[in-house]
Amino acid sequence: MLNYLWSFMILTGVIYAAITGHMADITTAALDSSKEAITLCITMTGVMAFWTGLMEIATKAGIIQTASRKMRPLIHFLFPHLPSGHPAEESITTNMIANILGLGWAATPAGLKAMEELSTLEDERRKGHLPGPSRPAGVASNEMCTFLIINISSLQLIPINIIAYRSQYGSVNPASIIGPGILSTLISTVAAIFYCKCKDRLK
Repeated sequence: MLNYLWSFMILTGVIYAAITGHMADITTAALDSSKEAITLCITMTGVMAFWTGLMEIATKAGIIQTASRKMRPLIHFLFPHLPSGHPAEESITTNMIANILGLGWAATPAGLKAMEELSTLEDERRKGHLPGPSRPAGVASNEMCTFLIINISSLQLIPINIIAYRSQYGSVNPASIIGPGILSTLISTVAAIFYCKCKDRLK
């Protein structure tokens, strides 16, 4: 559907430019945008490499494992049916820490790993090997839904991506977004937790 939408928008723009005699502007805009996209990609690659590297160092140094133990009460509150010490705990913690730091690219691998572990947990429940509520095959578990919603709401203390974008485009104070970012993502995260708890209670 999006492919059709983008194709329609591009064709409409080109046809309108041809009719109004602005084809030269279309060509100039396409070339300038291509150059700008490459520059932005190089900038974001550097930022991504730096922060992803820091996350890897934190993992190797045991910081993530320590944070996982410290966050265990929070994890238990969000996922009350998740067995203590389950492998998904560490992946969920890593994902949350990366999201809090605004590192969406570093959070993605941990998020996928967490979903795999939660899917394995659901399979074990379905077979009766582990206690807890189970769902039919092909239906996401409560933990999977909660994790996805928390992941999407994503509390961010340092929105690295937005700061990098603002810096790239010449913002006088790129970090001024931190305050509004914390407030808005805090509200979205609290709303997400409230929604998940309400749905759990209803079920």
